[in-house]
Amino acid sequence: METKQPNTSLYRTVWRWHFYAGIIFAPLLIILAVTGSIYLFKPQIEQFLYQDYQVVTPLGDRLPASQQIENVKELYPDAVVTKYHPGENASRSSEVSITSNKESLTIFMDPYTGKSIGELNDEDRIMDKIEEIHGELMAGTLGDRIVELAACWAVVLIVSGLYLWYPKKKQSLSGVLLPRLNKGKHIFRRDIHAVPAFWITAGMLFLIMTGLPWSGFWGNNFQLLATNTGSGYPPSICTESAPTSSIKTKDIADVPWAAENLDVPLSDIQGFIPLSIDDVVTIATREGMHPSYSINIPQETDGVYTLSAFPPKAQDEATIHIDQYSGAVLADYRYDHYGLIGKIVAWGITLHKGTQFGLINQIISLLICLGIMLVACSGFYLWWKRKPKKSLGAPKAPQIKNMKLFLFLLIGLGILFPLVGLSLIVVWLIDWLIIKKISAVKNFLNA
Repeated sequence: METKQPNTSLYRTVWRWHFYAGIIFAPLLIILAVTGSIYLFKPQIEQFLYQDYQVVTPLGDRLPASQQIENVKELYPDAVVTKYHPGENASRSSEVSITSNKESLTIFMDPYTGKSIGELNDEDRIMDKIEEIHGELMAGTLGDRIVELAACWAVVLIVSGLYLWYPKKKQSLSGVLLPRLNKGKHIFRRDIHAVPAFWITAGMLFLIMTGLPWSGFWGNNFQLLATNTGSGYPPSICTESAPTSSIKTKDIADVPWAAENLDVPLSDIQGFIPLSIDDVVTIATREGMHPSYSINIPQETDGVYTLSAFPPKAQDEATIHIDQYSGAVLADYRYDHYGLIGKIVAWGITLHKGTQFGLINQIISLLICLGIMLVACSGFYLWWKRKPKKSLGAPKAPQIKNMKLFLFLLIGLGILFPLVGLSLIVVWLIDWLIIKKISAVKNFLNA
């Protein structure tokens, strides 16, 4: 026989909001967990998919970057070269990014022979599609807001779920930390949802909070706060006095989170001849850039070479701006220069992506994602088996005067996550002005 749940107003209120949040957002959480599980193994997947493009046989010395780029220009005479990536090791091909016929292409070059070994349209990169689904459901700004809303409401699910899970009286570990296997199917359905949810709570909350800095609304405001307080971004480490533009670094290059909103310095164009890309590679080596770095090539006369490294470990991140004429390092942003928030976010991102600690990081994150799928699916199954045939099966709404404590909690979450606050108002209006009225009419007609 199933254990009778407490019939207090607070309990029914928490259960009601947990119910609605689960019904609405669990499908999105499943999508995020599935795509996140796939993206965790991006290095292995891309190595398998693009092995013929990425792996080369070392044959003596590598050709200069300038020669490789000239060879690309001969193959694509109307193209504009935008980026050069030298490759992480001796067995990796070089990559030259170009824009041709309004398409962004990556040309893979054998740095020993100078020959092209393949091209890839950036729109066709499978893992980029997975990332786009994971981050914005392939729906642009609207999709980004929906994903952010789902992630924030997942916090509501976690908080309310912990309250519902927490044992109200002394009992054994069964049903709390371990599912009960011999108490009947009703108890088992409840436990297969609640117990795994408890075990993944910390991991799920971690993935949510480390993913939010990428979001368009909460993340941008969080970046603004970190910038204004000086706790998220490093100071400009300048070796030369250089004017800065109003352009943000993220507008000209893919750079680590802690450098995205930094102003881009300008090159001094008076009396100088443009620097060779080979000299930029030499500077990168001299400055100790991680081998994963790429060089973003300036397209304007006062633009700068921007070097950015996306290494597996947060502490190896770097963003450097170089004067395209003199070769002066105008700004150098490293992990050691970050403020406290910048360092925390940098670690959070690499842990979220599964790169900070390699395979063990990937496996732990995968287990959390699988747990999210299990909890979401088991929650749906639990609701489907319990709900009446002609009703949604939502817990009855208590009187407002009996739910002040939970209201304060929801208001707090709404302030912390503004999109949750806005959606709370919408859900509240739907619940009290529509759903409750419909239920009252049905009860009147059935009386």
